[in-house]
Amino acid sequence: MFTLKKYLNKNTLLKLTVYALVIGLFWLKMSYIQSNIFSLNVENPNEANILAFNPLSSIFLIFGIGVLLAGRRGMLVSYILGSLLLYVNILFYREYNDFITIPMLNQVANLAGMGGSIQTILEASDIFLFVDVLIAAFFLFYLKPARLSQFTPKRREGFLLAIIAIPLFVINLQWAEEERTDLLERTFDRTMLVKYIGLLNYHVYDAVLQGKTEMKKTLADSNELVPVINYLNEQKTEDSDRLEGVAEGKNVIAISLESTQTFVVDNTLHGEEVTPYFNELKEEGMYFDNFYHQVKQGRTSDSEFLLANSMYPLNRGAVFFTHSGNEYEAMPELLSENGYFTNVMHANDKTFWNRNVMYDSLGYNEFFSKEDYDVTPEKSHGWGYLDEYFFEDSLEKMKEMEEPFYSKMITLTHHYPFTLPEELATIEQGETSSTTLNRYFQTIRYQDEALEQFVEEFKQSELYDDTILLIYGDHFGISENHQKAMGEYLGKEINDYEQFQLQRVPMLIYGKDIPSETNHTVGGQIDLRPTLTNLLGIEDENPVQFGQDLLNEDRREMMITRDGDFANEEYVGIQGVCYDRETGEQVEGQACEEGFQTAQEELSVSDSVIYGDLLRYLDETEMVNTDPTLNKNNKEE
Repeated sequence: MFTLKKYLNKNTLLKLTVYALVIGLFWLKMSYIQSNIFSLNVENPNEANILAFNPLSSIFLIFGIGVLLAGRRGMLVSYILGSLLLYVNILFYREYNDFITIPMLNQVANLAGMGGSIQTILEASDIFLFVDVLIAAFFLFYLKPARLSQFTPKRREGFLLAIIAIPLFVINLQWAEEERTDLLERTFDRTMLVKYIGLLNYHVYDAVLQGKTEMKKTLADSNELVPVINYLNEQKTEDSDRLEGVAEGKNVIAISLESTQTFVVDNTLHGEEVTPYFNELKEEGMYFDNFYHQVKQGRTSDSEFLLANSMYPLNRGAVFFTHSGNEYEAMPELLSENGYFTNVMHANDKTFWNRNVMYDSLGYNEFFSKEDYDVTPEKSHGWGYLDEYFFEDSLEKMKEMEEPFYSKMITLTHHYPFTLPEELATIEQGETSSTTLNRYFQTIRYQDEALEQFVEEFKQSELYDDTILLIYGDHFGISENHQKAMGEYLGKEINDYEQFQLQRVPMLIYGKDIPSETNHTVGGQIDLRPTLTNLLGIEDENPVQFGQDLLNEDRREMMITRDGDFANEEYVGIQGVCYDRETGEQVEGQACEEGFQTAQEELSVSDSVIYGDLLRYLDETEMVNTDPTLNKNNKEE
């Protein structure tokens, strides 16, 4: 006869106690990390309760699998692997204010070049994040009542733990959906996913998304490109004749300035201009002061992708890694077809960010990498070759090139963690609560001085009359983890609106016949390609482009971020909240609803092209709705 007393014998109670201790210990660890290390913006008690509950399902799952596969040792291995995954996310979050995705794991090759950055984000106190691993091992193997064979988990117990994870997750998801509907559709918002379903469950969901992604390319066909072209034709405006062909036949030097944000332009530190040369240079060319970066996890490589393709990067991983084998109709290939020698200059390893593979897919003729420069320890610091030498050597290479040429230069020195040899620092560090921001001012001043050296020598060269410069920031350098310090420097509170505005990066077009003016249009890196091809007078017949010529006064003035936020002439929309673009004041009502819908639709359409590798079908796809009179932006009111 079954009795509870008979079932709950000494050995069973021992097992339950050990399970409770180990599971409880890991739950405490996850709860601490999610609540105190990650900034998950918990807004009410219900969200706090969800955050406390959501680790349980994933803990039962990983420990269940561990026990199922290897008993007690498997449980400890699960504990160790779970702890390592948490810690890797902590390091990644400190650097990028984001969470790892499976496509990002393909980029481990980049770690070889990130030594200085990794050392900076390590903290001595991190050792305490692993003390619990020793405690768990003690519970499992050395606690006297549980010594050796007395605690012997059975496979059926592991199976039971894994099964229990299912109803726990269902409860978690239903609870979370009450707070945030359509939660799992918001794949662009990893912070929200982690807040509501927990970090480990997020990784499981990310694996599901990756499987779906792989299937998209396999199952894609040419019919899927038709609605893409239809959508883009609806958004299209008539071509502008403003400055069309003003740089026809000229060389182009596109300079990607590492980690450069607009907040330093025309700003001071200790009474000195932070970027005195750029401040002067922008008065001699066409400067865009409402220009935003649009990158995500791919950072600099994403900005390269935006420039080359006028398509959005992916929300997960970097296109340079995940889809380098796709068919593209990229600008380097277009320029090559129009007689240009297209090349990239970047004094880093060829394989970093998989550039050696991706550049072939984009149609570049040549890649001048680290092996093509005189890189020595004396000329290097931090991430590698100092900008002053990089600019000097690159200009000499361009003087020998067959013209016309298109050279894209990528700087290195002004890169996180923003360190500089003392003898090269020409401005004192900042005095905020962030050492990262404090150092940032010195390295961007150094970059400004290196840029001055390059441009002034360029002006004296024979290239000047027949070359235009495109100078732009590639992505943010100071993340939202430093909002307090940024507020100290700028003298104002950095709320969501101000943080959004800090994503503006400088953009300048400079050269003979380029007028001197400040353009206030709202735009982003996705608009660079159509703007440049207009200046060069090159007909760009690729219909799959999401950007619009920045010089076109009739353009759709809208910039969409990879997170689904946007800015247009009147409003800034951030995570469902609407702000007046000029004042930063919240706007009530549905003023931003259309903008949010457009952002989601456009990102989805762009993603479909990349995930499905749809440009491989471009030649066989029937062009529809190409008559501009049918486009909604040209319809008579």
